[in-house]
Amino acid sequence: MLKGFFNVPEPKNEPVFDYAPGSPEKAKLKEALKEARSQQVDIPMYIGGEQVKTGKKIPLSPPHDHQHLLGHFHEGDKGHVEQAINAALGAKEAWETMEWEQRAAIFLKAADLIAGPYRYKINAATMLGQSKNAYQAEIDSACEIVDFLRFNVKYMTDIYSQQPPISGKGVWNRLEQRPLEGFIFALTPFNFTAIAGNLPTAPAMMGNTVVWKPAYTQIYAANVLMEVFRDAGVPDGVINLVYVDGPAAGEVIFDHPDFAGIHFTGSTAVFQTIWKTIGNNITKYKSYPRIVGETGGKDFVVAHKSARAKELATGLVRGAFEFQGQKCSAASRAYVPSNLWEDVKKYIQEDLSTMKMGGVEDFTNFVNAVIDEKSFDKIASFIDKAKEEGLEIISGGNYDKSKGYFVEPTVIVTKDPMYKTMCEEIFGPVLTIYVYQADHFEETLELVDQTSPYALTGAIFSQDRYAAEFATKKLRNAAGNFYINDKPTGAVVGQQPFGGARKSGTNDKAGAMINLLRWVSPRTIKETFVTPTDYRYPFQGEE
Repeated sequence: MLKGFFNVPEPKNEPVFDYAPGSPEKAKLKEALKEARSQQVDIPMYIGGEQVKTGKKIPLSPPHDHQHLLGHFHEGDKGHVEQAINAALGAKEAWETMEWEQRAAIFLKAADLIAGPYRYKINAATMLGQSKNAYQAEIDSACEIVDFLRFNVKYMTDIYSQQPPISGKGVWNRLEQRPLEGFIFALTPFNFTAIAGNLPTAPAMMGNTVVWKPAYTQIYAANVLMEVFRDAGVPDGVINLVYVDGPAAGEVIFDHPDFAGIHFTGSTAVFQTIWKTIGNNITKYKSYPRIVGETGGKDFVVAHKSARAKELATGLVRGAFEFQGQKCSAASRAYVPSNLWEDVKKYIQEDLSTMKMGGVEDFTNFVNAVIDEKSFDKIASFIDKAKEEGLEIISGGNYDKSKGYFVEPTVIVTKDPMYKTMCEEIFGPVLTIYVYQADHFEETLELVDQTSPYALTGAIFSQDRYAAEFATKKLRNAAGNFYINDKPTGAVVGQQPFGGARKSGTNDKAGAMINLLRWVSPRTIKETFVTPTDYRYPFQGEE
């Protein structure tokens, strides 16, 4: 067998197309949207080498046009989860013993397929299935997943190249990274196609085999990802895609002795339930499972009195309302000093008065629909409660689900910094602002730090460097991703690895080497070339 020390292509962030009027990419994307809307797909599960169709079909519709039918997916049951586990375990030996450069080549090919021939298909699927506008889809379902794949290949090679020093004459120390013993469960959310792609591929890249269960509201794009993986040459059984009710899937997976780890993005409540279940079943497993999760956020923007009002307003509008606030990182609570408030309020209202809302096919729309009726009803209940309790709503406050699940970007102003919309995760286009006395900056930072159990993202706006430094130190545990004079969203793979602590997750930083290290188990090997033949040591000799 041929051997070598291989260098992989140096990763660079995939350029983001801007879809400007008259651009070729805009024409191609519009054609992809038209083609996707003109047909109804029949989406199977992928278990081993089989495309499984159960006949239990669940419809898929655009959140912004819920009467239109994009197709159906075939829902499975516990039996299909067992089949997927068996397929993963059956594929494991061949996959984990495959030379690492062959695994690297597969995922580098997947990246190039998404960047090239699949770019518009996967963007269109994300736009229609998850109601993302063209630019948000481009950043997510094209560029970020491409970045994850390319940078993770480089991180993999860096991990494999790390070796211990030689401890002395006649000894050779080596370190190898083994995939975990068993299978990995990837449980992925609706809001980012890139996350849905990264959670199964990161463990797979390191030689693990995976059972992948996406959110039902992301299956339309997940199916395109699976097409890419198969086209790239991911062998049968390495990534198994199933559509099964969460508790039913968990009942099988978390009871299996070969369960080796979970890669999760979703709600805090679900993650805590999973953690508890794993703990209760800990004696059943062959090893201690790796638990890697990114959960909720109640992300903040705090401004110092020296901040520039227009910059702050733009950061709030973009940070709170891109993708309808359906980001774990979205700005949902803000602390604005009294000296800036009137200008900030004016700029926010001016921006929101020009912001169009509607379907993704109209590229002039900035705001689209929230993901489903359950989400719509939850967000509407927060807005209704604020109205009932007499809070000031300076923009938005309306909603309509007759055609699609549309909620206006809504800005609430509260005099109570502990009001529920300052504390509870909403996951929608609702921003709550607390106006504080400009000279009470330090006390306000205490509020920021203590108000929420989450610690995902946050931002400080300040032209005073002492204030920015003070906030950075004071809020060091309040956000895993911290921004200075910028909105608290938009982490880029290879630049700002993403993840938070406290109730926001295990902070294993997607888009960094630390995440890949969670999917391997190191083994150290010491080889002695001239083995001792006498048990005695020199100290035992006579003086």
